[in-house]
Amino acid sequence: MVALSRRLFLGGAALASLGGGSWVFRRAQLQDRAEELYATPLSAPSGPMQVYHLGHSLVGRDMPAMLAQLAGAGHGYHSQTGWGSSLRDHWAPDVPVNGFERSNDHAQHRPARAAIGSGDYEAVVLTEMVEIADAIRYHDSPDFLAHWARLAHAARPDTRVYLYETWHHTDDGHGWLNRIDRDLEKYWRRQVIYPALQQTEVPIHLIPAGQVMAAFVRAVDAAGGVGGIISLHDLFSRDENGRPDTIHFNDQGAYLVALTHYATLYHRDPAGLPHELLRADGTPAQAPSAEAARLMQRMVWDVVRAHPDSGVAA
Repeated sequence: MVALSRRLFLGGAALASLGGGSWVFRRAQLQDRAEELYATPLSAPSGPMQVYHLGHSLVGRDMPAMLAQLAGAGHGYHSQTGWGSSLRDHWAPDVPVNGFERSNDHAQHRPARAAIGSGDYEAVVLTEMVEIADAIRYHDSPDFLAHWARLAHAARPDTRVYLYETWHHTDDGHGWLNRIDRDLEKYWRRQVIYPALQQTEVPIHLIPAGQVMAAFVRAVDAAGGVGGIISLHDLFSRDENGRPDTIHFNDQGAYLVALTHYATLYHRDPAGLPHELLRADGTPAQAPSAEAARLMQRMVWDVVRAHPDSGVAA
């Protein structure tokens, strides 16, 4: 795997020296080399993992806690989050992370640079800000993805580095499902992961949570509702007046995203896993019905295995 990523890096560096008129050729070559990298799946972990989560409120406190319950004894985790924070915000020591004190006021917080540089984690999950186009345009997303990947790999060469694919606001004018379909290739791969791979020898894999959410919503729509879930809005929070939150998941959405992390990190079919879990504070989460949970588990396993860059064998 490292040898393949080294060829990807060297090829990308050579292509970068070509003239601007050769951009289409360079992009095609880089994509070919990325596909070569992802053609060989990762091996399944041999036991429980220690995982570090870096990001913002689409990581939150409850989703990693749900993942730990799904994974079982021995799984451990730490995190650092902010309010809408980019990978650049977390990296730069002179840039204040918005909402840092409140977001990280819990026992699982560990400062990101020290934690990822410690070598204590089998997997590091990196989360870019929303909106992904703005992260690329204004926050140098591929550069800072590469910075974090290099830090993790320098501390521990066998650390697995993942980018958590999130989503955009449900009221996006281009259509929520349309954006999920379009953005994976347009932004997440071609403008974030592939350029990052030009800068580092570290393989970077994908946790396809946005793709899972879209697949589940389509399955629910096709069935006319499943186990009390009628539409995508049943995966998202509401305020005290019942108005829908257009970006933050509720407990059912957190469960779906935790399943996606579980399947990707552990290479295991989540079918049959418990669906009645606790939040990070120990209170019972609002669980999906057994019927909805079964569909979530099936969609997760189908989607994770359909994307070679997840590292999970088809």
